[in-house]
Amino acid sequence: MIDRDRLGALLRRERAAFAAGNPRSAAEYAQAGNLFGRVPMTWMNKKAAGFPLYLAEARGARVTDLDGHEYADFCLGDTAAMAGHSPEPVVAAVRERFEVAGGACAMLPTPDAAWVGAELTRRFGVARWSFALTATDANRWAIRLLRAVTGRPRILFNSYCYHGSVDESLIVLEDGVPRSREGNVGAPVEVTRTSRVAEFNDLEGLERELANGDVAAVIMEPALTNIGIVLPEDGYLEGVRRISRKYGTYLINDETHTFSAGPGGATGLWGLEPDVVTIGKAIGGGIPAAAYGLSQRLAEDIEAIPGLDLIDMGGVGGTLAGNALSIAATRATLEHVLTEPAFRRMSDLAEMFGKGVQRVIDEHRLPWSVTRLGARVEYRFTSPAPRSGTESSRAGDPELEDFLHVYLANRGILLTPFHNMALMSPATTEDMVAHHERTFAEAIGELTGRTGPS
Repeated sequence: MIDRDRLGALLRRERAAFAAGNPRSAAEYAQAGNLFGRVPMTWMNKKAAGFPLYLAEARGARVTDLDGHEYADFCLGDTAAMAGHSPEPVVAAVRERFEVAGGACAMLPTPDAAWVGAELTRRFGVARWSFALTATDANRWAIRLLRAVTGRPRILFNSYCYHGSVDESLIVLEDGVPRSREGNVGAPVEVTRTSRVAEFNDLEGLERELANGDVAAVIMEPALTNIGIVLPEDGYLEGVRRISRKYGTYLINDETHTFSAGPGGATGLWGLEPDVVTIGKAIGGGIPAAAYGLSQRLAEDIEAIPGLDLIDMGGVGGTLAGNALSIAATRATLEHVLTEPAFRRMSDLAEMFGKGVQRVIDEHRLPWSVTRLGARVEYRFTSPAPRSGTESSRAGDPELEDFLHVYLANRGILLTPFHNMALMSPATTEDMVAHHERTFAEAIGELTGRTGPS
């Protein structure tokens, strides 16, 4: 239904406007030759407009770039700033720890850690917690522990899942055949040697793989997010838990993105019973922080393994894991920012955002869909919404996505660069959501030829 010639012309126009309007960002990018890929981290090269915007300031749910343009930020650091940028309770806790008390990295525990562990247990149910700096590290350590306790070599993932840069996770199904995911850079071994794979929402496929008897753990998001939001069908998550127990396989819920579902993520919202929960990004309020939690029984089983070194060689995350500054920020975030009332408001705003997008889609009779997970909402170029990661991957349209991202950025709105995904924070406002709806409507009007340029 999209006129590709019109789309191409609109995208060229928007990219030209972006280049003209952001000379300082363009200049910074041009002179950053000593950086690999010209950016501090190569993911920042996901740039629909040809070069990235450069950050000057960020507060709450707004960011300002070097050229002085202010944006309603629905990206929020791809979840890392879900608490908002520099929330005051976190700023105060970090200042107290780093400036007043001193000692961010003393290699000594602080009382804050026990408070955070108890709060995470209250929210997610699992009883024993430890810390890392990234969700990738938390997932890696959980995998190692479950291989140790089971003696099994393989891990099962959902096709097109996302669990950070965990090597074992980069496996997909293509026409029912497991293979390495495209873009799996420098894999240490062929991924099918370490991993098994099943489609999300496919219990038969899951059972077929677990029946081999060599899978230590199923690691999954309770809803896929990083290939687009894919929600679980009725009975699917209960089936995963039943089948994993049947074959003596542990279950890890990665809540790093699904934390948007509520104060206890999807695990708390849907009453799930994983053996392990991993989480990162948002819990530190913008300071690097992550955690993994174990059920009481699993923790006791691991501690009972003779000769298992959990102190020296077995340490997770390096020297900085569980540092005093990260833990102080995590306590402040959980205690004062990402609270139950905050999640209720964030979810309401996401519902408002989704309904606004749906109105535009309906008005233009587009075969698109909108999916929401708590405070996170996304629009996809297909309807009905995909039910698996593979379906979701095939529904992509990079040129159309780039057009919408640049169009919105040129008018003061940032979405997550990897998707048409918006995340709400405690600082997000109804005016920001309404601004997106108006601008999205203008973009679709131009795309369909029903309105002129704004």
